[in-house]
Amino acid sequence: MKKPKGVLLIIGGDVSLPSESNGQENEDLAAMPETEAAIVTKFCDMLRGGSGRIEIVPTASSIPEKSSLRYKEAFQNLGFENIGILDIRSREEALNPDYLQRIKDTAGILFTGGNQLRLTSLLGGTELLDVLLERYASEPLVIAGTSAGAMAMSDTMIYEGSSHEALKKGEVKFSSGFGFIHNVIIDTHFVKRGRIGRLFQAVANNPSSLGIGLGEDTGLLITGGDVQEAIGSGLIIVVDGSSIRNTNIAAINEGELISIENLSVHVMVPGDVFLLSERRFIPAHVNAY
Repeated sequence: MKKPKGVLLIIGGDVSLPSESNGQENEDLAAMPETEAAIVTKFCDMLRGGSGRIEIVPTASSIPEKSSLRYKEAFQNLGFENIGILDIRSREEALNPDYLQRIKDTAGILFTGGNQLRLTSLLGGTELLDVLLERYASEPLVIAGTSAGAMAMSDTMIYEGSSHEALKKGEVKFSSGFGFIHNVIIDTHFVKRGRIGRLFQAVANNPSSLGIGLGEDTGLLITGGDVQEAIGSGLIIVVDGSSIRNTNIAAINEGELISIENLSVHVMVPGDVFLLSERRFIPAHVNAY
């Protein structure tokens, strides 16, 4: 399969932003600790030299105006002024020719947090998403998503499931995501909300898929649809089901407990790399890929 030319940046939520990190809009950004605002800074750095146009899509959010303005101010604090907001609240609005043209022209796009099922149900199957998928495959488009926006990036998406009941069959619900990346299932707010069980069930159901659990203010930069580098300030948990020897998930009834033998789990810190095609973990201090 041909490698996409675009870049994905999936973020676990609660990302630190320049206006929040330093407390003063006019303070020198270079004085911030290295980990603060590292993710949005990386996003912006990848856009410099091009048109620099950024489109923010707050469709997943129940408070789209507030969510959009928060990121718009952050990008402005990093020196960007060419910023648009695609406040799409219905499938009909997704057909707006002006919105479609803006998607064709933008250098980077950010999907905010909220409800991932709202996001995919409103944009899935639209020409707008088709254009994004085509541009991601053929152009150096930068696509970022945080929280719900990150969970929607893969072909299989978790849309519901409590943490404390997550290892009971049927407690984790799945739907189709946007499909920018394949054979991956993404969960967010992972450490703070104790979602490891959700990812275990997701991988037991789909052992060909790699489970990725993103902590808060933590991102995974994905290039070529394969090389995944951890950035930000927190942890990323990677769950690999390719070595599973036994699981009872097909034999038990809904609500019964799931058993899994030989599930592989990796913990990534900023700088670590995971190669999806090889299922290979490369620690930051090795730095050879």
